Amino acid sequence: MENEDARPKRFSDFAKDHVPLDGAKLKIDDILNKEILVTAMRVKPSKYSGTGKGSASCLTLQFNLNGERYVAFTGSGVLADQAQAYQAEIPFFATIKKVDKYYTMT
Repeated sequence: MENEDARPKRFSDFAKDHVPLDGAKLKIDDILNKEILVTAMRVKPSKYSGTGKGSASCLTLQFNLNGERYVAFTGSGVLADQAQAYQAEIPFFATIKKVDKYYTMT
């Protein structure tokens, strides 16, 4: 018999991947060499995957800059790899730099 005192879960308790990442949109090039506070990120398959036009994944990055909330989207494989590797560390400060033809967080 199930525990009658157990309360049902709320959707928000377990559906962390579906929380919308909101904020004004900025391009990655607009935040180069500026320290940002990364507050959330998500990596999904790119809509351009398999078309020959871009990366296989798309990173959505939510961050604060000068007290305002923003989001940026990129197909950078390096940034997507870093995001997945360090997602457990959020929130954290980072600076996105362009090295030759790719972006990286430092």
